[in-house]
Amino acid sequence: MMTEAFYPIGTPGQPWGDAETSEWLSRQTRQRSYAVDVLSVIDRLRSRFEVVEYGRLDYAPDAYPLLAIRSRNWRDDLPCMLVTGGVHGYETSGVHGALQFVDQHAADYEGRANLLVAPCVSPWAYERVHRWNPQAIDPNRSFRADSPAPESAALMRLVAPQRDGMLMHIDLHETTDTDESEFRPALAARDGKPSEPGEIPDGFYTVGDTENPQPAFQQAVIAAVAKVTHIAPADGNGEIIGSPVVAPGVINYPLKQLGLCAGITNARYTTTTEVYPDSPRATPEQCNAAQVAAVCAAIDFALAHPA
Repeated sequence: MMTEAFYPIGTPGQPWGDAETSEWLSRQTRQRSYAVDVLSVIDRLRSRFEVVEYGRLDYAPDAYPLLAIRSRNWRDDLPCMLVTGGVHGYETSGVHGALQFVDQHAADYEGRANLLVAPCVSPWAYERVHRWNPQAIDPNRSFRADSPAPESAALMRLVAPQRDGMLMHIDLHETTDTDESEFRPALAARDGKPSEPGEIPDGFYTVGDTENPQPAFQQAVIAAVAKVTHIAPADGNGEIIGSPVVAPGVINYPLKQLGLCAGITNARYTTTTEVYPDSPRATPEQCNAAQVAAVCAAIDFALAHPA
């Protein structure tokens, strides 16, 4: 049954205008530091990897350099692998898992693959533990031509030279309890639509591409993560977050159609990871480790099955 969930901004049934968006923005507060948590870690990696600034977000009074990490010895004859995290800034293990992968494992692929890692696509949202950018736009529905989200547009420009040559792209996300308590009601309020209660899955899962599902690739990621943390079961309808489970821990979305980050290249292998950090069965360390395991498994599978 469709029900109208309470949200403290706006009028039910009416999309937000500038006044409502401004009210929402006024309620957002910085809760952590991109400079301390992300930029300082990247600085420590500069001696081993190339660091590129691929854009800058000017959200007065704040400004954020957008940094990516590349293999230092990039070779045109090697397959290219893309890792993205923090498209939704509140999804913490996506950011720290990407950085942990670079620190602990990226060197293992020297001479075998070109790596491009954008660990924190949405730093303003990272600091405010939010899903949207300051315009109340979801970057992960904005990876399309003439994107309204500067975060998304900048990443697409970075990736454009390798768009057709990328072999694998893994985009690191989380599904959290606040998806249900805050972000879905906020989305419904913003768009003037009714909010339907949902169920948050307890465990890790992946989202493949409906148009290019690559089931063996998805299962390789699931198998690796299952050694670190538990995999989300299907609900009573055989679904995870409203989508049919096509294999244990796997659902599919039309990535490009929805403007999702994992659809920004023409890579043969694409997946979106979803960690559940609010589970009583998982620690923050396990969540980061699950992301790292997923990245390694994704690269390893792609290298073993390049065509």
